[in-house]
Amino acid sequence: MLVSVATPPLYIVLPVALVAYWIIWIVYSRSFHPLSQYPGPYLASVSRAWIVFQVIGAQAEETQRDLHARYGPIVRIAPNEVAIADPTAIKTIYSVSSGFTKTDFYPTFRPSFARHPDLFTDLDEKSHARRRKIVNNLYSMSNIVRSEENIDNCTRTLMEKFHEISQKHDVIDMSTWLQWYAFDVIGELFFSRMFGFMAQATDYRGYIAALDRLLPMLTIACVMPSYLRPLFLIGGAIFPPIFKALISVKSIETAAKDAVDERSALMKKGMTDGQEDILSGLFGVMKTKGEKVDFGLTEITVEIYSALIAGSDTTAAAISSILYHLMRTPHAYEKLTKEIDDASASGQLSQPLVRYNEASKLPYLDACCKEAMRLHPSVALTIPRNVPAGGYEINGQFFPTGTRVGVNAAVIHRDPRIFGQDADDFVPERWLLGDTTNMDRHMFQFGGGSRTCIGKNISLCEMYKVVPQILRTFSLSLFDSAQDWQTHNYWFHKTSGIKTRVRVRCPNETASKP
Repeated sequence: MLVSVATPPLYIVLPVALVAYWIIWIVYSRSFHPLSQYPGPYLASVSRAWIVFQVIGAQAEETQRDLHARYGPIVRIAPNEVAIADPTAIKTIYSVSSGFTKTDFYPTFRPSFARHPDLFTDLDEKSHARRRKIVNNLYSMSNIVRSEENIDNCTRTLMEKFHEISQKHDVIDMSTWLQWYAFDVIGELFFSRMFGFMAQATDYRGYIAALDRLLPMLTIACVMPSYLRPLFLIGGAIFPPIFKALISVKSIETAAKDAVDERSALMKKGMTDGQEDILSGLFGVMKTKGEKVDFGLTEITVEIYSALIAGSDTTAAAISSILYHLMRTPHAYEKLTKEIDDASASGQLSQPLVRYNEASKLPYLDACCKEAMRLHPSVALTIPRNVPAGGYEINGQFFPTGTRVGVNAAVIHRDPRIFGQDADDFVPERWLLGDTTNMDRHMFQFGGGSRTCIGKNISLCEMYKVVPQILRTFSLSLFDSAQDWQTHNYWFHKTSGIKTRVRVRCPNETASKP
């Protein structure tokens, strides 16, 4: 006699199967996975949810510093990913010939209209090298310095606005004004005109608000499992914050396309003769070798989109850090202002506007800029890479092929073995008295190797020009010295809440503490 066995209903089978899967996965991940020997948060060892929550919290760099202090140089931050706080790992992982490649963190940032991966999102090292070579000269320091008058236009506007603020005795958020300044510099360098952030003292066309919605959403998507990203980005569109972020993507893409279309139309009418900016340089690349290297209008638009996405937040964060830490450190503020005054009096610094090649030779200014970028790097998440074929040994530990590894500048920049026991403090003098060669070797604020930020020279030129210009013209002080700034780490390490009093310095006024 046959006994029939009823098949369990699906609503029972699926939950049981799911629970069984997770039990097996947890046991494997905690006990048998190649990374199971490395310490870290429990949730991080079994799910990427932990790192997603860290990005949502916007303070991942603080958590990561605490974890390394507790567990040591290697911390497991996801089932197949470790963060490494060993200074030697920078060269090991990010040098040109290392063999480590970008992970799938990056493609989410790629604009929807791109025909090729852009410089940031290209995972193939050879392809990246070819594409970077096409435009690299446009971002060289010599080319940026040739456009210094464009930056001067923005600096002049900032000085005029600060004069008005001083007369009104207003208190400003310095970080806001510096982002307006940085955005307008992008306008001048790429399009030969400012957007109008500073002139209107407002967020022009809501671009900054768009970025503030866009970057958290993109970074959250980047750190979650790749198979969940479409569900998050598309299915999540029913939720207002994510929907607004998706709209923001389109607004930045549209702005880039409009800028290229406008210039293209003017060129056809012969109305751009003699105009020299980065956009004209990009059109020049297209004209001279575009067909040979497959560089057309779409690729120009991608370059503009990248500048709009990354050109203001990072630079503004760096300059904000310089001025904030100076106002927090009276002796450094006084010492730097005296250096600037003396250089101005001796003719070493030009009048009425500072030149980059002059300012970059001031030793204490250089020390203050480096120290501020050390304490507050503009990118403050682990920069992930895949271990190459055959595996690799880092910090005396062997990692198999495909393991995700990375270094966080916000962690490594505070390593006392490199920067001293006072590495948590703002001490510009370390760059005058210490082993500067070794410290420079471990500065990671612009990334490393062939993937060093292509906009690095734009950022450096801005900060070395505008900081001495501000300090020799105005006296700055925090409105409430008991109130700390706020920082928000969504890949870019943005600042806010630097409430500042701005006062015009009197002629012949000596350097004074804020």
